[in-house]
Amino acid sequence: MTGPHFPPHALHDYALLADGERGALIGPDGAIDWLCAPAWHDDAVFSSLIGGRGVYAVTPRGRYVPGGYYEEGTLIRRSRWITTDGVIECRESLAFPGEAARLVLLRQLMAVDGTAHVRVVLDAHADYGRAPCATPRRDDDGVWHLSSGRHRLRWQGAPAATWDERGLTAGLVLAPGERHDLVLECSAAPLPRTPPWAAEVWEATERAWRREVPAMDRTVAPEDARRACAVLRGLTAHGGGMVAAATTSLPERAEAGRNYDYRYVWIRDQSLAGQAAAASGAPGLLDAAVRFVGERLLADGPRLAPAYTVHGSPVPGQRELDLPGYPGGSSRTGNHVEKQFQLDSFGEALLLFAAAERAGRLDDDGRRAADLAVRAIAERWREPDAGIWELPPARWTHSRLTCVAGLRALADAAPGRPAADTGTRLADTLLAETAATALDRDGHWRRTPDDPRADAALLLPPLRGALPPGDPRTRATLAACRDQLARDHFVYRFRHDERPLEEAEGAFLLCGFAMALAEHQQGDETEAYRWFERNRGACGSSGLYAEEFDVAQRQLRGNLPQAFVHALLLEAAARLAQDPSSPAHTAG
Repeated sequence: MTGPHFPPHALHDYALLADGERGALIGPDGAIDWLCAPAWHDDAVFSSLIGGRGVYAVTPRGRYVPGGYYEEGTLIRRSRWITTDGVIECRESLAFPGEAARLVLLRQLMAVDGTAHVRVVLDAHADYGRAPCATPRRDDDGVWHLSSGRHRLRWQGAPAATWDERGLTAGLVLAPGERHDLVLECSAAPLPRTPPWAAEVWEATERAWRREVPAMDRTVAPEDARRACAVLRGLTAHGGGMVAAATTSLPERAEAGRNYDYRYVWIRDQSLAGQAAAASGAPGLLDAAVRFVGERLLADGPRLAPAYTVHGSPVPGQRELDLPGYPGGSSRTGNHVEKQFQLDSFGEALLLFAAAERAGRLDDDGRRAADLAVRAIAERWREPDAGIWELPPARWTHSRLTCVAGLRALADAAPGRPAADTGTRLADTLLAETAATALDRDGHWRRTPDDPRADAALLLPPLRGALPPGDPRTRATLAACRDQLARDHFVYRFRHDERPLEEAEGAFLLCGFAMALAEHQQGDETEAYRWFERNRGACGSSGLYAEEFDVAQRQLRGNLPQAFVHALLLEAAARLAQDPSSPAHTAG
């Protein structure tokens, strides 16, 4: 494969730029290694992350030490390099909120200290790097026009760039204190006649982030909560759908075959994010979740799929790409989830609608969707399902208890409605059946009636009100998870086999934050903070979280950034600032 060589980095080192419609991963060398367009699930135009061709890099010449940070409450990134000659920064963002059909990527170089010598490379290749890039054309005003596959690109800021097999390359020299703008547009439709003006786009982007991300000053970790909120907002499209992650095929375990495409909207994940938004005071995210989940229920009812594209269409089936993949993994798109039934999605949807009802933000469409979810649970709760971990169908205890929690939360939030009485009776039936078949003799909830192992997912239903905090089954399950699935204040989902926990998979950060919430619910503030702080620290250098954390190697594992981890961090930051005995603390 010809073209510039920018090898992938450890996931710990990547930052995310996102505008709601798509996202880019940028490494410490200033290389954007991943960007799909026009939507999250479409093909990548920069795909060097998984071994394809395509990269957009702004990199200091000579030796440097990388760093960087997000501007507070935004996904505006400042890459920063200490060189042998001085300090260079590059302020970077996707124009926010993004347009559905066209992205605008802003990069503003600054010679902070000394003269800046920078190399710029633009090598765009659609279809995950497999489509060639036509010979670009430069206007008289120095603006470049490119095309690859169905993608049309326009690039401002490098009129002296040259074209060869490496793409467009340019060398820039900035005097001390000087700034220089680069503006890239990419669209699958004809571009507007007039290119955007960088200063105007920057101003609109800054204003939009200030509007979208609340202060989070009533949480125990306001900066982290604001960053988590910004990540969730950056992953949420204009139709309300929030993708589970920005990437595909980043392995959860090297050479273990666990490589998935998470660029879709999971009903469960979106509901978790909406509940976190309700707890922390982020009404925009709550409304988006209610809208998307409600529309899917109104359309599909009891046949609700576990996941959809951001456009509400079915997730495509899994297929392999003929690419090397991220080291340790393969490359694939689509997801087998389209063939699954996940009962807990209905329970999580009800918890979301109940949170919206309590906040006074549930409209008539949302109430109709909630009624459909109640009917779907009544119709399907006896069926085996894939559960939260998407395993072979079984009667997963977590799924049934989540439905109990959702039914009760809706009844409490909207008493007097016909669905409330129906839901209360159905919740009692589900709980009685589950207690008769899935309660271990030691008092904790089994994973299934036939599987006595502890499962960290079972921490969640009591947090949502399936059972009272003081219920012996709640306390016994917490103790079982603490004893069997925890190491050094990290939590693993379940025990796969006789191997040590950390050899089977990474610590599951969603479960770590759930443990913090569970200890807080029990009134143990010291332990709650220990769990929270331990897992809060398991992020990359930019503050992003993946699904898993490899404790031994201190590395992130899985697709990045993982939305439900940021959701549980956000919720934990809000809940830990509250009195666990107050009614407002109930997470459901």
